[in-house]
Amino acid sequence: MSFVRNMPIWLQAGFWGLVAGSALLIGAYAGYAFSLPRRIIAGVMAFGSGVLISALSFDLMEEAYRRGGFMAAAEGFLIGATVFTAVNLWLAARGAKHRKRSGDQQGKQDEAGLSIALGALLDGIPESLVIGLSLLESKGVSTVAVVAVFLSNLPEGLSSSAGMKRAGRSRLYIFGLWGGIALSSGIAAMAGAALMEGAPANLIASVTATAAGAILAMLADTMIPEAFEEAHDFAGLITVIGFLAAFALSKLGA
Repeated sequence: MSFVRNMPIWLQAGFWGLVAGSALLIGAYAGYAFSLPRRIIAGVMAFGSGVLISALSFDLMEEAYRRGGFMAAAEGFLIGATVFTAVNLWLAARGAKHRKRSGDQQGKQDEAGLSIALGALLDGIPESLVIGLSLLESKGVSTVAVVAVFLSNLPEGLSSSAGMKRAGRSRLYIFGLWGGIALSSGIAAMAGAALMEGAPANLIASVTATAAGAILAMLADTMIPEAFEEAHDFAGLITVIGFLAAFALSKLGA
């Protein structure tokens, strides 16, 4: 898109962050409007998990290593996972533990609504941040990053909104939440490009790896349990297919 390439880098980042974040609303609509079998939702979740695992393995961590070397990549990766885990534990104790579940685990009360919203924000920021960081090479946005985040956001919105509907939350709450997170995705991507433009390569590497560590911790804590609980017979195979799809996208130069 030539009109996007003519924008300032920070604005390009915001645009692509919104594109990736829009999948949350698409998934939320599908989960709310249609009574999809939970095994189908879990299968889509497994595919999205495979896509993200591939992207953080062959795109994010590889880029962090190339920019800053092993120590910067490793330190950032562990910090991202540690921070995500700590905040996730705090939110889980306040009712957000099952925020991505499509069944009845979210409960029937609304007291956990704020925690669920904050948990969804916690999940989405690292993914969007890497989209903004990918623009700092001046080669355009990373197609792999945008597609990976879009494909992972789709089942996230789908599964969570189905669970929220079962928990009795209103349409306004569900779409207000995911609309806000989609907007936050654009802002996070914009911030990643604006704040890191001109920064030392070591720092960019650490931030990229930190986002990757948070993403992997999020997958292990939230997305993969939902996928394997409902689609355990085929979840492994579907995850591998998602991984291979993103790997092909990365290596075939899409």
